[in-house]
Amino acid sequence: MSIFQAPRPGILPAQSIETLIATGAVTSDTAFDHDQVQPASLDLRLSDQAWRVRASFLPGKRKVEERIADVAMHAIAITDAGVVLEKGCVYIVRLQERLKLPQGLIARANPKSSTGRVDVFVRLLTDRGASFDDVDEGYDGPLYLEVAPQTFSILVRPGTRLNQLRLKAGDPPKLETRSVGVDLQGGDIVGFRGRRHAGVVDLDHIDGHDPRDFWEPLSLRRGELLLDPGEFYILASSDDVEIPVDQAAEMTPIDPSVGEFRVHYAGFFDPGFGTDEAHGAGSKGVLEVRTHDTPFLLEHGQIVARLVYEPLTERPSRLYGESGSHYQNQGLKLSKHFRVW
Repeated sequence: MSIFQAPRPGILPAQSIETLIATGAVTSDTAFDHDQVQPASLDLRLSDQAWRVRASFLPGKRKVEERIADVAMHAIAITDAGVVLEKGCVYIVRLQERLKLPQGLIARANPKSSTGRVDVFVRLLTDRGASFDDVDEGYDGPLYLEVAPQTFSILVRPGTRLNQLRLKAGDPPKLETRSVGVDLQGGDIVGFRGRRHAGVVDLDHIDGHDPRDFWEPLSLRRGELLLDPGEFYILASSDDVEIPVDQAAEMTPIDPSVGEFRVHYAGFFDPGFGTDEAHGAGSKGVLEVRTHDTPFLLEHGQIVARLVYEPLTERPSRLYGESGSHYQNQGLKLSKHFRVW
């Protein structure tokens, strides 16, 4: 098997991902989309093959489809007309992309920002995988996605993009870890709470939904925001987020010592996010917050997450937002599926 050579340990930029596609380390059922390769990640697309399952699982020592046979309730054909994946249910969808990683490369997946902002929990599965979202070096096989809508039912089609893959060479160092506080002084509306009995979100329909049908705006009372158990919130970071052009960052899972809630399903920040060079200065981080079993009071500036920075192997051929972005220069912002409040 070939060995991947990189200038230094780090996350692969767009041009390296394109080389992997050209050399067959990343293949697909259909032609790659022109905008599928991001500055430091690759968007992954749903295929037409899915299953409704009765429980989440890890393959362990077996292939994913062997394990599906034990838990499948029924198969689903995803058509161009679209299929609804209902909230409260768990699905496994085969992805169009397939990997044949050379030695020296590993991969990690995360939900796309738009996926996290509509409270859809997704995790990557690989054959004989021992953990979600991580792909071992030398992996040669298909990719699958566990999809579990939490607040809204969603409409998907073949080609819908719910997650993205980041590839790493060697063992890149953690350059910096920054604390992320929550902004509760940003104006009359400090956040949004998902409505429990809303309609279906069409994930391929940009600016196609009235946000009032899906979200309840939140204002501050007594300088605090009370998070109710089981509810889903969209909030913003108190400080601007800036990702240097030769780095990328990931929002890490919440430390239980910080509070009884989960922050940020979608964890990747591409190089150039929030920078002057990419015309994004002043961008906030949007936080997707779901509480656990107890109510929790948030105050302005309270630390709710950590942002971990890692180097790229080299500067990317393009930066976040250079070809247009829904989230560069963002403040408190719902996903791209909703019109401006």
